[in-house]
Amino acid sequence: MNVKNIANAVGLSLPGQSQRLTGMNVAITGAAQGIGRAIALRLASEGANITISDLNLDGAEKVAEEVMALGRSALAVRSDVTVASDCDNLVSISAEHFGRLDMLVCNAGFIQVKPFLDITPDDLDRLLSVNVKGVYFSVQAGARQMLRQTPLGPGRPKGKIVTMSSIAARYGAGPMAPFTAPYRASKAAVVSITQSAAYSFAPDITVNAICPGLVETDMWKTMDKQMAALKKQPEGELWKQRVSAVPMGRGQTPEDVAGLASYLASTDADYMTGQSINIEGGLTMS
Repeated sequence: MNVKNIANAVGLSLPGQSQRLTGMNVAITGAAQGIGRAIALRLASEGANITISDLNLDGAEKVAEEVMALGRSALAVRSDVTVASDCDNLVSISAEHFGRLDMLVCNAGFIQVKPFLDITPDDLDRLLSVNVKGVYFSVQAGARQMLRQTPLGPGRPKGKIVTMSSIAARYGAGPMAPFTAPYRASKAAVVSITQSAAYSFAPDITVNAICPGLVETDMWKTMDKQMAALKKQPEGELWKQRVSAVPMGRGQTPEDVAGLASYLASTDADYMTGQSINIEGGLTMS
């Protein structure tokens, strides 16, 4: 795929695209698809070099190729965020390859749709391992590296960490709550981890959480399919119902989320830390 085709695929406008992230070195977990991929391509289009991390190495390598087609350097690393040594290894490889790690995006996540009383210990362990332990281990690894570095520039932090929470962290009620209780709890934990890390590492590292809404990704398609089976309704019905409540009148794209990640990477967000930022078309307003 050439540069123009990639730009069109992710909604970029390369001829006038800002290069405000030139020289930044960014690692992204869970970046072989969906939101992670969109963030990788958006940041690369603005000048960043990208380390693509995922359990799916083939997928990560394909995204790395897309990044390189945009004229940036890229590295693909297979990493399991539930294993602390894998997180350390990812950061070490990225920092060694590019000279430093300027930004870490903790995007890897997992969801399961299942009634509250049907959740098993194994279900809970798997989800919390990815969504909570995975974020915690990733933040630890990134922070250790960044604290050893010089600042990004005069008066700037030494690095930036972005976690991926969700509007599901915001409220415990709603039509999905009975079927996604562990997921909602895990995303609330991500907000808490983000705040604790921001306080722990200020002023050297900024740590902020992105809280997307109804993002049309493979994860949402899986959730829609599982809900359809539970409620005995046609596939796609849940998506239609939920999107109908969005004030902006459409579902969210991964590129919508990537735009916020780009802002957090920029100098404009250097004074922002400890925040969990909604980007969900007005579905929840605060």
